[in-house]
Amino acid sequence: MKLNKKLIGIVLISLLLSSCSTSTKHNVSEQVVEPLEKPYVAIISKGWQHQFWQSVKMGAFKAAKELNIELTFEGPEGDFAVDKQLDMLATAIDKKPAAIIIAASDSKAVIPKLEEAQKLNIPIIAFDSGVDSNIPITSVATDNFNAAGLVADKIAQAIGNAGEVGILCHDNFSRTGIDRRDGFSKRMEEQYPNITVVEVQYSGGDHDLSKKMVIEMMQNHPNIKAIFATNEGTAIGLIQAVVSEALPNKIVIAGFDSGKVQKDAIRTGVMLGAVTQNPYMIGYYAVVAASKSINGEEVSKSIDTGYEWYDANNIDDESINKMLYD
Repeated sequence: MKLNKKLIGIVLISLLLSSCSTSTKHNVSEQVVEPLEKPYVAIISKGWQHQFWQSVKMGAFKAAKELNIELTFEGPEGDFAVDKQLDMLATAIDKKPAAIIIAASDSKAVIPKLEEAQKLNIPIIAFDSGVDSNIPITSVATDNFNAAGLVADKIAQAIGNAGEVGILCHDNFSRTGIDRRDGFSKRMEEQYPNITVVEVQYSGGDHDLSKKMVIEMMQNHPNIKAIFATNEGTAIGLIQAVVSEALPNKIVIAGFDSGKVQKDAIRTGVMLGAVTQNPYMIGYYAVVAASKSINGEEVSKSIDTGYEWYDANNIDDESINKMLYD
């Protein structure tokens, strides 16, 4: 009888321990760890219509995925839409993001809005086109001044270091427009005294307007030997004008950025060549910089993403091809 009581006691204790163990395991398995909220970062570009911006966007979203960042990317319809971009910036500030990344259409007009963001302790990262202020904690961009100087060197060589040349610029108020215009002109002035920049026009990167302005420039200066277009949109208009006027091989043209139209024109000999930036990495590094600023990490004051000259001789080189886009 005593033995039976002992056996019953052991069984009851075993069952009790088993029940406690099962209950503990059950409670642990039901615990849910709430994920940390993703920091929200707003990107405002100068546009979206050119493939350049699409490549920037791809790089930005790649970095955002890797760094667990919620990202939005928007821009106005063209480089001249300064007011529209300012409205977009105001809306972004109202949302109080963890950081704002901006390619300023107008490097001065954007400053008052950035001052508002600064008062709210929203870090600002400039990309592609800088800001005439020390508000941005960094600028992720190409050295546009020297890149345009390289284009000047190539054109000068192609026209025998003498003659009249023109510039078709996307604008005269963004840092990209100003630096590319001035970098080209300054190089010609300092290194090639027998070359004269006879005309500069601004088309906002619009293809049709660019084409019209090129035709007028050639009519105004019948002895013009070369024209430099400062971005993808102006380059497309330049190519269209030269082809429509049946002038390939009669005038030297060079561009900036990439895209299918420029690449095809270079391959067929219509265009001498162009400088390509690295738009994918511009977008990527801009988001990396934003992430570092959000986390309190140090960020370099400027991040140079590089540039390369490409023409029919090197367009298919691996080092060049990875920087190009269609």
